[in-house]
Amino acid sequence: MQRKILVTSALPYANGSIHLGHLVEYIQTDIWVRFQKMRGHECHYVCADDAHGTPIMLRAHNEGITPEQLISDVSKEHQADFAEFAIGFDNYYSTHSPENRALASQIYLANRDAGHIEARTISQAYDPEKEMFLPDRFIRGECPKCGAADQYGDNCEACGSTYDPTELKNPVSAVSGATPITKESEHYFFKLGDFEQTLKEWTQSDHLQPEVSRKLNEWFDSGLQDWDISRDAPYFGFEIPDTDNKFFYVWMDAPIGYLASFKNYCDRTGIDFDAFMKPGSDTELVHFIGKDIIYFHALFWPAMLEGAGFRQPDNIYAHGFLTVDGKKMSKSRGTFIKARTYLDHLSPEYLRYYFAAKLGSGIEDIDLSLDDFQTRINADLVGKVVNIASRCAGFISKRFDGRLAAELSEPALFRDFSNQAEAIAKRYEQREFGQAMREIMALADRANQYIDEMKPWVLAKEEGKETEVQAICTMGMNLFRVLLAYLKPVLPRTAEQAEAFLNIAPMNWADIETPLLDHTINKFKPLMTRIEKDKLDAILEASKENMTSKTKTTDNVQADSYIDPIAAEIQFDDFAKIDLRIAKIVNAEHVDGADKLLKLTLDIGLGEKQVFAGIKSAYSPEDLIGKLTVMVANLAPRKMRFGLSEGMVLAAGPGGKDLFILNPDAGAQPGMRVK
Repeated sequence: MQRKILVTSALPYANGSIHLGHLVEYIQTDIWVRFQKMRGHECHYVCADDAHGTPIMLRAHNEGITPEQLISDVSKEHQADFAEFAIGFDNYYSTHSPENRALASQIYLANRDAGHIEARTISQAYDPEKEMFLPDRFIRGECPKCGAADQYGDNCEACGSTYDPTELKNPVSAVSGATPITKESEHYFFKLGDFEQTLKEWTQSDHLQPEVSRKLNEWFDSGLQDWDISRDAPYFGFEIPDTDNKFFYVWMDAPIGYLASFKNYCDRTGIDFDAFMKPGSDTELVHFIGKDIIYFHALFWPAMLEGAGFRQPDNIYAHGFLTVDGKKMSKSRGTFIKARTYLDHLSPEYLRYYFAAKLGSGIEDIDLSLDDFQTRINADLVGKVVNIASRCAGFISKRFDGRLAAELSEPALFRDFSNQAEAIAKRYEQREFGQAMREIMALADRANQYIDEMKPWVLAKEEGKETEVQAICTMGMNLFRVLLAYLKPVLPRTAEQAEAFLNIAPMNWADIETPLLDHTINKFKPLMTRIEKDKLDAILEASKENMTSKTKTTDNVQADSYIDPIAAEIQFDDFAKIDLRIAKIVNAEHVDGADKLLKLTLDIGLGEKQVFAGIKSAYSPEDLIGKLTVMVANLAPRKMRFGLSEGMVLAAGPGGKDLFILNPDAGAQPGMRVK
């Protein structure tokens, strides 16, 4: 039965370049879509640039161009990068479009008229110099809960608390540096709680990955909050119908951009948009997203659609983040790699395969280990798959005028390969790409083993062995063809080159079971070359940025790329006031309600102190007890919502599991000063 599927990837923000972290999602989605099309399903893949919001407005102002010009320029760059990575969008559009304006208004008005929108007056931070209300991420200050400095206006990275921007202590505008004032304004709120029961049912009904469903239960436990969907002028976006200088918040119209891009595509191609979007439709709506935007997609989005009379998504598939060599992507190390920088040095097919080999159906992060990347591509693609064709094609071309034998010499072996079609198809369908790649490479090993055992290069030197050589190489070429069909969703351009070399039509999944016999192939040309280390070194070098040479100005701040400014200089006498002591961890325990904190009881030889430390991602409490660490012993106690914190433990590292606090000197004693 042919399925009808609309597939989307999250919309890249039109305020920066595509980097390898972004590409995890687009490559994952593209592989799944290409597989569906190979299976004969009607599958449409649409996307768009997310083009609204304050960061875009400010960047355009600083560059002396209009926001429209900025998003147009960025869109061209994005589409060029996606095209070279063979991301096969059927339509790529922009949220700043007439279709999106119309659909956003339609969905808003339907929800408003049904009573799901409420107007209320709120207090907001306002920049008196720039004369604008400040989005949460454009305010920095001290956490109102734990007192940590230089935190965003909506949540604290130290203690994990969330709060209203007006609660921030000593706030500063990240746009001008001015101290914000508080002003009142009427805003519009989407009443998410109206949909609590249907959302509970929807989130627990196999539309989401199990771990995502479990996470969303936490939001239901704490109660669904109304969502502020409006912003005040100046703001680059769509004005809300029947209001004066009120605009849709970017997260309101961004997901609607999926439908707008599809609507644009339908209007151009004659596809029935309503047939895909009405409730009860026999079509499918599938979203691929990053795990950081689950809340918007799995709660607000299905609720907005229901309130407006549209169908809800069938599936939302979330994925993890990308690390490079085990660490967060870093500009200073050269591992914050833009798509264009990679393309300047290496084939995009290599990265597509490597990501596929790492991806599963869950939301775990994946790591791009550059040494493993080089080894795996050279071993799997060059050494195994392409090697099969290069070992056999020359004999067919030179000795048999490119003609394959009329029958298979090893039909059972061919069936072993082709009979894997459904098992591998199941892996693709379930997004278990890594397992699919392992199974395909196991077949490639068998194909090479067959050629090694049959030794056509030896038989070619013997009299009367011509027919045998042709049979062996025909067999090798058919095994190669099956492998390339299995890999086609991952390596579309290599598959296209192989199809030209094999002189065949584009391969579909149904073609796998039929061998290629009594057929003339073209002369073989190398399909891939090995990755040399100098290519990887060149990518890293080209990606490095001298962070100290850049002057950070608040005027060009971007919400998604904030660089912390260096704090005001201190004198040596100031630094000398810090009393660093060796402390023994006598107890460590989890903190109820805190995602990042552990509660430590520390012995510094002068009595015990209690410290809340944001190291939960790196350590289990039981592993810390009895260990030594370094503590700032004379830090004034701070009242936190979890209790009193009487100091600070020193930590270093990129974060996550790589956050180091332990003193390696086993001879140190509690209470000793650290100098």
